[in-house]
This record gives sequence, C-alpha cells and structure tokens, in this order.
Amino acid sequence: MNELNRERHSTFENLSKQDRWAVILAGGDGSRLLSLTRQITGDERPKQFCSFLGTGTLLDETRRRVEPAFSPDKTLFSLTEKHSCYFDNLLHDVPPQNLVVQPKNIGTAPAILYSLLRLEQRNPAASVAFFPSDHYFSDNRIFISYIETVFNAVRLQPDSVILLGITPESPDEEYGWIEPEKNTTQNLWNVRRFWEKPAPALARELLMRGCLWNSFVMVGQVSAFLKMIRKSAAELYEQFDAVKSKLSTSEEVSAIKTLYENLPDTNFSTEVLTKSAKDLAVIPMNDSKWSDLGSPHRLLSTLSEIEINFQMPQAQEINQSFARGNV
Repeated sequence: MNELNRERHSTFENLSKQDRWAVILAGGDGSRLLSLTRQITGDERPKQFCSFLGTGTLLDETRRRVEPAFSPDKTLFSLTEKHSCYFDNLLHDVPPQNLVVQPKNIGTAPAILYSLLRLEQRNPAASVAFFPSDHYFSDNRIFISYIETVFNAVRLQPDSVILLGITPESPDEEYGWIEPEKNTTQNLWNVRRFWEKPAPALARELLMRGCLWNSFVMVGQVSAFLKMIRKSAAELYEQFDAVKSKLSTSEEVSAIKTLYENLPDTNFSTEVLTKSAKDLAVIPMNDSKWSDLGSPHRLLSTLSEIEINFQMPQAQEINQSFARGNV
C-alpha cells in the first residue's frame, strides 16, 4: 500500500465536512441513448432518469454511491429546466438551494461553472467533487475509498484539480484519455496531456503507453477549478462573472436565462481539461470495474456482464437487438 492509500481512511475522516461538497451532474439530454430510453419509457426522458440496474434510476444510484462521503446538505445537483417533470419527484427531499437548474443544456462547461459559482457564494473555501450521473461502478465501497484518497491528494496539492483515472480494458476512442507523468507520489501523478476522444489508432497507442481513461470524476478546491476555467475558457468565465452578483437573489433566474440565450455549447473536457494539463493530477483506480453508460452498446454490454436483463414489455426486442449488434 502506498502512503496515500494507507492514510486515506484516517485522514479523510478528519477532514472538515463543512468544507467538502459534491456536485452530481444530471443535466444532460442523453441524446445518444434516446433511441433506447424511448423504447423503455415511452417518452423522451434522459438516461439519468431511467432505471436500468433494478435499484432505481441512474440518478438514484449516483446519490446512493456518493452518500457515504458527503452530508446531504452539502450535495448539489446540476439539472436542466425542461427535465423538471422527471427530477421533481426524485429530488423532492433536496433543499431548493441545492438545485442548480439551467434554462437549457449547453454542455458540461456551463453546468460546472454555474455550480462552482453558486458554491463559491456559500463556501468559498470548499473542496468539491463532481460526479456524472450515468456511471456504473462494480464496487461502490471501493469507489468511495478512492474518493477519500483523492480528497487527501487535494490537501497535498491544493492548486491542482485531481482526476480519477480508470485503468483501461480496451482502446476505447469514445472516452477521454489521461497521459500521466509517473514522477510524483506513487499513486498521485501529474498529467502530461489530456486526450479527448482520440482516433482509434491513437487510442491503441495510448493504451500501450499506460494511459488512463478519464472517468470525469474530479475533485479540487473551488478556487482551483475557477482559476483553471478562467485561464482556459476566459470568455465563458467572464460572461458568468458578469451575472455573479445576481446569484442567490430574486434576479438570478432572469439573469441566468438571459445569459444562457447567448452562450455557445461548451464541453468541459475539450475546452478546459485539454488546455489545462499543468493544473491537473490523476489517481488511477483499478480495483473496481467502471463504465460510462453513454451509448446503447456500452449500457447493454454492462448489463449483460452483470447478468441483468430488461424486465419490461420491450425487453425481448431490446436484448435481441443487442445480441444481433443492432444497438
């Protein structure tokens, strides 16, 4: 066991919970999965509001996964207004101030920045972890132990944003890839370069070079995230900064709606992470299987691997389509 792993339980338990927050990202439209979710639900709900694993929606699963590490009142949810008919009941127990509701979905960068600015107002000294709501981990206890390790790493490198990297199983070109510099603490590496969805040949090369998949689970101080965004996506940051004084006031909804009317779709991986290698570090996780359930093939492959079949009228058709390779 390396030093970070030996200390992760004792050190993490001593961290001040009042300064540790979670943001669950649940504002995406799930467009790549709509053909499948439409068959399952009969409507246009995004994947995070669907139940695939038999124990609630993917959003429910994510809440349960991160719950052991965070106080419920220190968990924010990044959402999109048009999905309110799906999340109102799921999040009925969440205080309104913990719901960061965007007027529309225009990519991960605005969603993350909006959440950070809301959090900065409430606790500028906070450290925060971002969790996508469409992931599968085979062992949630191991996952949480790594989150503890990452928070400990943030204490050691407070100016860095720490990524949770996944030891890859294949040269998957649909994931972001992290090229580490293995010259720091045994299990905490600086990042040489971030590759977003590389071409197949490059993905094979990255696999051979010992690179990691990016899980998009990220931890850092609020100030470190904001500094990184300010440097890499200055125009986006300035546009949000212009309405920052309106947040948490009666004018917030109107100001944010006007702001979003003129913002371009901006991807956090492409516009921030790929430009910010020197501000990043990574901790690899290899003790739990992981999948981003972002495509029909990946979702159904994961369900097949854990021996779950759809229990619904469309189940036979969906599973047969997967077996034929049609999804």
